[in-house]
Amino acid sequence: MNEEVLNLVQGVRLTPTQRRIAHCLAQHAGAAAYLSAAEVADLAGVSQPSVTRFAIALGHDGYPALRRRLRELTVTATAHPDDTGNELQRAVRAEMDNLDRLAGQLADRARIAKVGKLLAGSRPLPVLGLRAAAPLAAYFAYFAAKVHPDVRVLDDGGSLLTDRLEQAAAAGATALLAFVLPRYPRETLDALREARDAGLTVVAITDSPVSPATDHAELVLPAAVGTDLVFDLHTAPMTLAMVVLQAICDAAPADTQTRLEAFESSAARRQLFLG
Repeated sequence: MNEEVLNLVQGVRLTPTQRRIAHCLAQHAGAAAYLSAAEVADLAGVSQPSVTRFAIALGHDGYPALRRRLRELTVTATAHPDDTGNELQRAVRAEMDNLDRLAGQLADRARIAKVGKLLAGSRPLPVLGLRAAAPLAAYFAYFAAKVHPDVRVLDDGGSLLTDRLEQAAAAGATALLAFVLPRYPRETLDALREARDAGLTVVAITDSPVSPATDHAELVLPAAVGTDLVFDLHTAPMTLAMVVLQAICDAAPADTQTRLEAFESSAARRQLFLG
């Protein structure tokens, strides 16, 4: 039920303390629906009034109302168990659920269009992804470079990362696209702070609406990662990355068409592909 708990906070701007409570409820999803506010406070290491304020922030009259909602979610999850097949099949089905939730979030096309316009207008466009997120940043940037004149991948940490952020800002960048995935490298969050200090608007693709990235990004796009195998599955974040790229193309259709035609002409001249 942990994903259902996280869905409750979707789109809600939470304080760090409230995010801590949300994580606690997700981690103890099976028992959370039967705990008192005092017990949740003890588990999360916060005050009891903080738990009450958290419930109110989610639109409930108080914690008892939130607990009733959690119990409803527990009943729903129990009534529809997805335990058929082996562990590999269950992992794939969980990814299908992640994609289904992502599809629901994309009903708000205006929000994605806003992201596309923001990123399309950033020249250059820095794309940040460190450690586990580095392949996603590279994947996005490979295709983005076909429709955007200056995409800069930032996939190495250290002091040079700050240099590259400042250089991008000095060259005219106005926004940063960041991939922030578990286990949330400290250097990634440091880079988000530095990007904002440099005047960049941060757009973060991350795994959860209560991710640490929410403290440092103006726009947060959540897409859950799969956790049923030894290493995380990034199917939904990768899909969301391509959705964002589509929004960039839609924000500047004429420029996109011109650049794509130029690439195809170059590829044909150099015989890059077999088909």
